[in-house]
Amino acid sequence: MREIVHLQIGQCGNQIGSKFWEVISNEHGLNATGMYEGDSDLLLERLNVYFNEAHGGKYVPRAVLVDLEPGTMDSIRGSRIGSLFRPDNFIHGNSGAGNNWAKGHYTEGAELVEQVIDRVRNESESCDCLQGFQLVHSLGGGTGSGMGTLIINKIREEYPDRIMNTFSIMPSPKVSDTVVEPYNATLSVHQLLENTDETFCIDNEALYDICFRTLKLTTPTYGDLNHLVCMTMSGVTTSLRFPGQLNADLRKLAVNMVPFPRLHFFMPGFAPLTPRGSQQYRALSVPELTQQMFDARNMMTACDPRRGRYLTVAAMFRGRMSTKQVDEQMLLMQQKNSSYFVDWIPHNVKVAVCDIPPRGLKMASTFIGNNTAIQEIFRRVGEQFSLMFRRKAFLHWYTGEGMDEMEFSEAESNLNDLVSEYQQYQDATADLDSEVEDEEVEAPSLAETAKAPSHVETVTESSKDNEDK
Repeated sequence: MREIVHLQIGQCGNQIGSKFWEVISNEHGLNATGMYEGDSDLLLERLNVYFNEAHGGKYVPRAVLVDLEPGTMDSIRGSRIGSLFRPDNFIHGNSGAGNNWAKGHYTEGAELVEQVIDRVRNESESCDCLQGFQLVHSLGGGTGSGMGTLIINKIREEYPDRIMNTFSIMPSPKVSDTVVEPYNATLSVHQLLENTDETFCIDNEALYDICFRTLKLTTPTYGDLNHLVCMTMSGVTTSLRFPGQLNADLRKLAVNMVPFPRLHFFMPGFAPLTPRGSQQYRALSVPELTQQMFDARNMMTACDPRRGRYLTVAAMFRGRMSTKQVDEQMLLMQQKNSSYFVDWIPHNVKVAVCDIPPRGLKMASTFIGNNTAIQEIFRRVGEQFSLMFRRKAFLHWYTGEGMDEMEFSEAESNLNDLVSEYQQYQDATADLDSEVEDEEVEAPSLAETAKAPSHVETVTESSKDNEDK
């Protein structure tokens, strides 16, 4: 089995994480206490990708829940699925990180991190063949961003050959919870750049837009937003959890999606997204799903894919459908929109097809795009960061926890480098490379002329002088 160890960190991570376990349990026919109530053997077949089997037929999520304050944990314990989780895997401090990255990464978080790694080690040792880790956190606060990246670093040291996959909630331009979000996010991206294999960038603004425009919800709650994220999370790992016609796992995804090690920030999307009342007016078909999946309005990251180009794309289709039709539709999509795909990576769309659809739908698809337009997010965060950092605003909260200003400057330049890397590959074309090759071919002849005897130069110079005269 290819098991995954799941970690959820901070308030945001825990809220999305617990919703994720609700969705997953439901898909596999488990009730709120982890007992199997499903009607098909297919649901049980690969349940241990995410669950451990305890005695008496109870299934327990392979999840570690972390926060620096007890509040979120208490509400999960008291919730409908509170008894699903293993009590030892709730780990919390008492002081909170107060939206301060330095507290999460260096002081409060560092005191708690050994305990977390110990639980992770415990979960990993009980696996037959550990595939990797998935981590859910936000980059705007203190615990998810500061302690989240600390945990990633520690896991990376111990399990360097396993996939590290994060679902990171990015700060968005219109929905801001804290003033110091740009600091926390920049410091986090600085870490994520080096230490993760795949990062799914999700932001609240894009989720709100989907709720307002597409789902026609007038007052979306965090529950609605989290449900959208969970659909994507469950979609990404569908082909691991259910038998399918064409399988993809986290490692295959990483190999196919990441052309350069630093460019591993993905835009997720999901289809079908239809308002509650109008489901019966639409026919769910592969062309319809493909169409909707590539629609800019379905992206869960607030940047427009039409402003950039796709380096790579992965699509997970769920439900009974013809793989031939899926391949045809995806090819058609690429041909119609060829200008939006880079031409120097041929066949840059990967497809997986799984037979079992999500609950309540006949078919669905999950979209993952590696698009250069995602630089917009980093550029925006970088601009907000430098506005405050130039005046050293709010910096004393971080230096007070023992941080150095140098770390801020490094994080800022790393973020700016990332933006220019995306821009460089967005502008790169196949023709450009052939021009470069032509120049290289001519280069030796220039070098040869340089080696020519010096009197030749003097002759030419004197002849030039004569001409001038």
